[in-house]
Amino acid sequence: MSLTSRASFPGTARLRSPAEFAPALKGRRLARGALFVLSVAPPQAMQDASSGDTVSTPVAAPEARLGLVIGKRYAPLSVSRNAIKRVIREAFRHKRLALPAGDYVVRLHTRIPSVSLTALKHMTRLEMDGHWLRAARAGQADSRAGRPPEPRARAVDNAVTPDKGAERDGTRV
Repeated sequence: MSLTSRASFPGTARLRSPAEFAPALKGRRLARGALFVLSVAPPQAMQDASSGDTVSTPVAAPEARLGLVIGKRYAPLSVSRNAIKRVIREAFRHKRLALPAGDYVVRLHTRIPSVSLTALKHMTRLEMDGHWLRAARAGQADSRAGRPPEPRARAVDNAVTPDKGAERDGTRV
């Protein structure tokens, strides 16, 4: 399988309706940077939102999905808004397979600085790469928290382990 086919952004990976955005916007805030806030809804909330549809659609396997909230209030020029959205989608496309399943919403939370479009794209990409990395780490930590703890290695003292109830000098080891 080629790299370009793996790093895709299909229609199933997009949030479209307000009902799909709501759980993520109310969900856990994973990261907040200079320009953007990244929120996520876990896969359970994704299924609850999709089951509320009147049209019977098959629920696909959970995957990372993206929604964008880039308003005119903070980015008045459409050129800037569209550039920001393109850069965020591209960053997500490359990180999508490394992210845990969930609905991710990126929201612009402050007015963009008056810089060149190239500088704005660069700022956006740097911040979003950091947010996606943090989201991937949070997913790894969550998956580790759900697993039972790994057994610790037992200390061996003269081939008798403390688990066997060995005693040394009248005291239990």
